Amino acid sequence: MVQRLLRAINHHDLEALVACFAEGYENETPAHPARGFRGSAQVRRNWRQIFAFVPDLRADVTRTAVDGDVIWTEWEMTGTRRDGSAHCMRGVAIFGVDGSVARWARFYLEPVDLASTTVDDAVREHLERR
Repeated sequence: MVQRLLRAINHHDLEALVACFAEGYENETPAHPARGFRGSAQVRRNWRQIFAFVPDLRADVTRTAVDGDVIWTEWEMTGTRRDGSAHCMRGVAIFGVDGSVARWARFYLEPVDLASTTVDDAVREHLERR
């Protein structure tokens, strides 16, 4: 399933990509709970927009681990947005699979922050903001 998904992303094949997900697919985004969704129709809407706004999108799966019907994957997605700015996301997606489709995922991909902020500065900034 992961190899089919990766191939579909890199070929910008929306139909093949959506076919990697069950109709009742559930996506949970623990760091941003309001972004969770259910259904392959939303997968289609999301990726249609991604392909439109990052026409040269390229994905790589840098690490994988399999435990029964659960697949842990680490991703990097790069490209150039239509406005010329760089697009780079990295993170983990954990998939629950049934045969050849994802039934659910816990999604932890985030835009890469290329700022030169140190860890000390980032911790202080985060705590002061709260």
